[in-house]
Amino acid sequence: KIERPRYTREIALRAWALGQDFSLVLVTSPARDEGTVFLKRKSEIWNYIPSVDRVIKLPPSMMAQSWMGSDFSNDDLVRDTSLLSDYSHKIVDTENYNGRQAWIIELTPLAEAAIVWGKVKMWICQKDFIQLRTENYDQNNTLAQVLEFSNIKEMGGRNLPSRMVMSPVDSEQFTVLEYQKLDFNIEIKEDFFTQRNMQRLHR
Repeated sequence: KIERPRYTREIALRAWALGQDFSLVLVTSPARDEGTVFLKRKSEIWNYIPSVDRVIKLPPSMMAQSWMGSDFSNDDLVRDTSLLSDYSHKIVDTENYNGRQAWIIELTPLAEAAIVWGKVKMWICQKDFIQLRTENYDQNNTLAQVLEFSNIKEMGGRNLPSRMVMSPVDSEQFTVLEYQKLDFNIEIKEDFFTQRNMQRLHR
């Protein structure tokens, strides 16, 4: 759900993932966006646009752009792949966050990494390692975005946050992402995540 001062827009999705390197997202509504597909293979993203029957590779210059008009960026779709390899990590503090004892971890991009943010801070639950909060800072070390995780419940046999809210700082807009159903025990292989399959799913 994309919340703006003058309107609200809802998008429904189905998504498949294999580890952190491969994912495929199919837009199922609204009607004008139905059939749009996003494919992630490691650090690269492709977009299938059904109205013109074309697959487009997103260039690096578009990684900071909004994803589907939301407050999530294209970079948010691929960043999990690089969290370990493109950042240095340091536990800077601990605190009780919404009733859960959490580590606060600071991620600083390595000099050679092509990273949108200048710094990232994460709150990780010490008991079950659930992500509770993420703060994204720009290149001037100013807080730009906050991502909050909530409604932790059992989904697919695991306790996970079912609701995420991405909020730009000093703005009335935000985007809510809610999981309706999660399955972890499905048979899926690398060859599912192909450009050909993007078009097949639409048809």
